[in-house]
Amino acid sequence: MPQTPDDFMREYERATRRHGLEATLSMIDDEAVYLFSDGSAHVGKQAIEIAIGRNFEIIRDEVYSIDNLRWLVNSEETAVCVYDFSWTGLVNGKPASGSGRGTTVLIRSGESWKVAHEHLSKGEFGG
Repeated sequence: MPQTPDDFMREYERATRRHGLEATLSMIDDEAVYLFSDGSAHVGKQAIEIAIGRNFEIIRDEVYSIDNLRWLVNSEETAVCVYDFSWTGLVNGKPASGSGRGTTVLIRSGESWKVAHEHLSKGEFGG
């Protein structure tokens, strides 16, 4: 498991890009809260699993990336970052894409990190 918050976010990005639902979920805290750029809110790992699983089913051949990662807080127990995200893929067989800015809150869980909160919104961070 990644040791630094930066390593964790890169692994999270890779798991998302691979559509590895189990791998992605293993990186999320049971009580996490996700706020998506479509205005939806998902509270708890079970609700997040449904939302992410739906996205993985709808978007085929997805390429997901995180850029301009900037750490606002980086302590032994908590780390908070902001970034730009983007994705491209096929939805109903047609090219589709999206982008925006994100905020992720990580908490220490044993020797690794877990996502406690993710907030995705429209616009650019551009940090």
